[in-house]
Amino acid sequence: MAIIKQKTINSHAMLFDAEHFAAPIPKMFSGQYWQTQDAITGQAIGRGTTYFFQHDKNEYVLRHYRRGGLIGKVLSDQYLFTGLEQSRAWREFKLLQHMQKLGLSSPKPSAAMVTKHGFYYQADIISTKIPSAQDLHHILLNSDLTTNEWQKVGQTIAEFHNHQIYHHDLNIHNIMLDAEHRVWLIDFDKCGIKPENSWKKSNMARLKRSFEKEQRLRNIHWKYANWEILMSAYTKAAKPN
Repeated sequence: MAIIKQKTINSHAMLFDAEHFAAPIPKMFSGQYWQTQDAITGQAIGRGTTYFFQHDKNEYVLRHYRRGGLIGKVLSDQYLFTGLEQSRAWREFKLLQHMQKLGLSSPKPSAAMVTKHGFYYQADIISTKIPSAQDLHHILLNSDLTTNEWQKVGQTIAEFHNHQIYHHDLNIHNIMLDAEHRVWLIDFDKCGIKPENSWKKSNMARLKRSFEKEQRLRNIHWKYANWEILMSAYTKAAKPN
């Protein structure tokens, strides 16, 4: 059972699960810290570097919040501070916590940190790593999914939508499939609980564009028949509007 606590050291505010990190310190939110501990198990390069590391026999994911787009070229990792509850890290941590209570297939939140610099802040988050899992992009570069797996993708997304969980960046890089053929969603920055149902159609359209883009650029193992299977399963599992 999660034991959520909050701790402040100088300009660093930390929100954490004491079952994962009993006494968190600011420097543990740095990839360099885990490198000195010889604990890094992998890295992923995107908007920044995401670090995978091992601690107390568990594997974790460390991500530093960074901006994209034009503003990201000026304020790459700085955000206007309007309170901890409104910070990117706090909001994602609490959303992950909420989804754990709902039993949804998402990472467990382990720790988050907000570092204030005057009117601005920087932020980091640590979550549990999904064991033996790969994102759909990586899988589809090498092989197709089975019909059952495509159905599970649609069913899993429907479960999130049924609880009004909006994923801001639903694409094939943020959908994982583990060794037990369980489907997971990851990366819930800028996501949240969204009322109504009108957004769900556009959310699925975004995912479809992601498949189309990667099929065009990388020639992944995907065809429209796969999408029809996914959508059929999604529609059957989704609560009626």
